[in-house]
Amino acid sequence: MNTIPSSSTSVNTVPSPEGHGGPGFFATSLDKVVGLARKNSLWPLPFATSCCGIEFMATMAAHYDLGRFGSERLSFSPRQADLLMVMGTIAKKMAPVVRQVYEQMAEPRWVLAMGACASSGGIFDTYSVLQGIDRIVPVDVYIPGCPPRPEQVIDGILRIQDLVQNESLRRRNSPEYKALLEKYGMK
Repeated sequence: MNTIPSSSTSVNTVPSPEGHGGPGFFATSLDKVVGLARKNSLWPLPFATSCCGIEFMATMAAHYDLGRFGSERLSFSPRQADLLMVMGTIAKKMAPVVRQVYEQMAEPRWVLAMGACASSGGIFDTYSVLQGIDRIVPVDVYIPGCPPRPEQVIDGILRIQDLVQNESLRRRNSPEYKALLEKYGMK
């Protein structure tokens, strides 16, 4: 049996992250704890209308497995979702539905526009296609592509997670956020 001499029993430790720490406890700000919890438990609501929906299905499947990033539980009820993922072509007749779904979501809520059609109307520059969902709801992250690859979808989710983790708890009550909602005609 090997014994360790008492002179070499010192243990090297890694410095604590930002906050107040000591033996057996660590304290940080409430914003950081809530941000970490929200980041790793997003409940996306997929609003898929076209080929981008198929790419999203591939992202959820075993090969790419979006569940690794805390977004495994899809919600098809706006009241239980916090991330609206709009994928594909949105006709102008569908715009009120997208807006209603967004308004039914509880705060805090985030929006991801996936693909060229949701971001800018794509190749459909016609009277019947909405030329970007940012005309009806505020968008947090855009994913380019026609359709975007699953790697791009994962990158978009990671960008949303960064936004969610670093967002202040008071941002949603700020005058800037209220002005943004008023710009879209929302309360």
